[in-house]
Amino acid sequence: MLRGYNPAICGRFSYFCAMQRLKTREVKIGNLFIGGNHPVRIQTMTTTDTMDTEATVAQSIRCIEAGAELVRITAPSKKEAENLRVIRDELHKRGYFTPLVADIHFTPNAAEIAARIIEKVRVNPGNYVDKKKFEQIEYTDAEYQEEIDRIRERFTPLVLICKEYGTAMRIGTNHGSLSDRIMSRYGDTAIGMVESAMEFLRIARDNDYHQIVLSMKSSNPKVMIEAYRLLVRHMQDEFGECYPLHLGVTEAGDGEDGRIKSAIGIGTLLNEGIGDTIRVSLTEEPELELPVCRNIVEKYAIGSLQWAVGSGQWAVSSGQPANMMNSIFKIPQVIADTSKLKVLNRSDLSAIGYTYNEADDKWHISDQSADYIFCNEVPAFALPGTVGILTYYQQWLPYCANPHCYPLFDILQYIEPGQYVHHERLNFVMMDANPGAYPDKVRTEIFEQLQKDKSTVMCLSSTRLQAIEDIRNLCQELQQKNIHQPVIVITDSNAVSLEKALIHYAVECGSLLLEGLINGVCLGYQFGIPVDSLSEVEAQLSTLNSISFGILQATRTRISKTEYISCPSCGRTLFDLQETTARIRAVTNHLKGVKIAIMGCIVNGPGEMADADFGYVGSGVGKITLYKNKDIVKRNIDSEVAVDELINLLKENGAWVEV
Repeated sequence: MLRGYNPAICGRFSYFCAMQRLKTREVKIGNLFIGGNHPVRIQTMTTTDTMDTEATVAQSIRCIEAGAELVRITAPSKKEAENLRVIRDELHKRGYFTPLVADIHFTPNAAEIAARIIEKVRVNPGNYVDKKKFEQIEYTDAEYQEEIDRIRERFTPLVLICKEYGTAMRIGTNHGSLSDRIMSRYGDTAIGMVESAMEFLRIARDNDYHQIVLSMKSSNPKVMIEAYRLLVRHMQDEFGECYPLHLGVTEAGDGEDGRIKSAIGIGTLLNEGIGDTIRVSLTEEPELELPVCRNIVEKYAIGSLQWAVGSGQWAVSSGQPANMMNSIFKIPQVIADTSKLKVLNRSDLSAIGYTYNEADDKWHISDQSADYIFCNEVPAFALPGTVGILTYYQQWLPYCANPHCYPLFDILQYIEPGQYVHHERLNFVMMDANPGAYPDKVRTEIFEQLQKDKSTVMCLSSTRLQAIEDIRNLCQELQQKNIHQPVIVITDSNAVSLEKALIHYAVECGSLLLEGLINGVCLGYQFGIPVDSLSEVEAQLSTLNSISFGILQATRTRISKTEYISCPSCGRTLFDLQETTARIRAVTNHLKGVKIAIMGCIVNGPGEMADADFGYVGSGVGKITLYKNKDIVKRNIDSEVAVDELINLLKENGAWVEV
C-alpha cells in the first residue's frame, strides 16, 4: 500500500526496492491476458482509413508480424465501427487472431457497435460524454453531481454491452483532452487526469464489470509519470487493488526525440514495476514502433521495483535539482567523453557543437555545445572560453594554473589527506553508487570530506542492473547529510545497437533529471557498434551529444532546440502527417525553445496544444487550422499554403528568427 501522499505536494511517494512488478488484476482480451503475472504486452495503432479494409488489414498484419500483441484501429463513427467486423473476419481468414481494439472519441454509439464485434474498446473520458470548448464553468457540488449522473446514464450501456460480450475496455485519459468540467474543478493537473478516469472506473465497478485497463497519457513525460503514480495510489486507497495500466507518452514525435521522450516516460515507470502493456507513439509507420517497445520492455520490465512503504521520499513535481540553486551550474550540464580520441584536434569539436573558422580565427558555438570535455590529454590549441576541460589528475597537474582545466579524481584519491593538489574552484570526483562499493569506514570518510569541501562535483555511476536506484539512494543520502554539491550521472552502454543504447541513456538519466536529483549527464559509448575509423568515433560523439541534449529537452530541464508535439497519425488523420512534420521541422528547427504541435485531427489536437506555443491541426480534407496556444488564429487554410502561413504566424508573434 502506498503511503505518504500529500495533496499539497503532488507526486511525493515512499518506496522500497523489490524485484517484482506492481500486482494488478488480470484482464482477458480475446486470447490475450494482461496484468496479473503475465508479461508486459506491446501494441500499436494503424494509420490507415478504417473504411479501406485491404489497407487496414495489410498494415495490421505488418504490425502483428513486427510483434504487436494488440492492434488498435480508429472508429470515429458508426460506419467505421461496423467495418471492424469485415477487418476482423479478413484477418481471421488469413490466420491472424491478434486482438483488435476500437479507438473511440466523441461517439458512444460507435463504441457500443464495436464492443459487440471485437475484443476491446478504448474510450476517452474527456470526450466520451463531456465536451471540451475551453470554457471555465463554476459548478456547485449539486451541479457537479448532476453531470456525474449524466455520465453514468450515457456510459452504463457500454459497460453492460462489454460485460455481456466479454469485451475488455481501456479507459484512456489524455492530458490534452480533459473536459471543461474536470478542468474547472481540478485544473490542468495530473490529479485531474486521475479523477477523470476514476469517475468512469467507479461506474464500471458499480456494474460489477472489471475487464478494464487504464492509461494516463501526456506529451510531457513528467506529467505522464506523475499521473500514473497518482492513479496507482488512488486505486489502492479507494479499491484496495489496481487495474492493469497501459503506458504511453502521447504525441511524442518522431526520430530520436520521439524515442527519447517515450523511453523516459515508459521506461521510468516500468523500472518502478508500474505498467502491464505499452505503446510507443511515433510519427512514423506503426510497425516501426514495435522494436522500440520491445527494447524498452526487455531492458526495464524485468527486475523492477514494487511501490510500497519505505524510507525514502522524492518529489517528481520539482523538475530542477534541489542543489541547482546553490550550484555554479544554473542549468544541467553536458560532459562530452572524447577519451576514445588519443589526441583532440580542433576539427573533432564540431561533433560536440564547436566549429572553428580558421579564416577569422573564431569559434562558432551552437545551442547544443557540450559544457565540458573529458579527454586523455589537455589540448594544445586554444579552446572557446565557454567550455571546460576535464582530465585525470596526473594529466591535469601540469595545467593546474589554467582556470578552464579541471581534475577528475577517483573518490579514494580525493579523500587522501594532503596527497593531491585540488583546483580552487571545481574538482570532479568519481564515485561508485553501488552501496557495497566501499566499506562503511571509507563511506564515512567520504561523507566527512564532502561536508568540508564545497568545490566538488560528484560524478556518480553504477554498473548494476538497479543503477537508477543506486544513484537515487546515494543522492538522497548526500542530501540527508547536508551535502549539496552538484551531481553528474555517468552512464555507459554496451548495447548491441544504438537504439537500445538510446533507451538506456534516456531512462537512466531522464528519470533522475525528472526527480530533480542530478545536475548533468555524461554518456559513454561502449555499446557494441564496431568503431574502425576516426570518422566513426566522431559520428558517435555527435550522436551522444545530440542524445544528451535530447534528454535534457524531453525532461524540460534545459531547452536547446525547437520542440515538436506530433501525433502518431491514425485513420482520422486528414493529411500526410509524416511528410508535413518533416516539412515543418525543416523550416523551423532553428527556433530554440519554441513548441510547435502538429496534429492530424481535432480529437486531441487543441487539448495537447495547450502545452504548445503554436499548433498546426487538420480540420478537414486539405484544410488546416492554425492555433496560438489553445486559441484558433487562422481557420481552414488550404494545406498547400499552410506551412507558409505558420511561418507568418510565428513572425507576427515575434517567434521567428532568420537563419
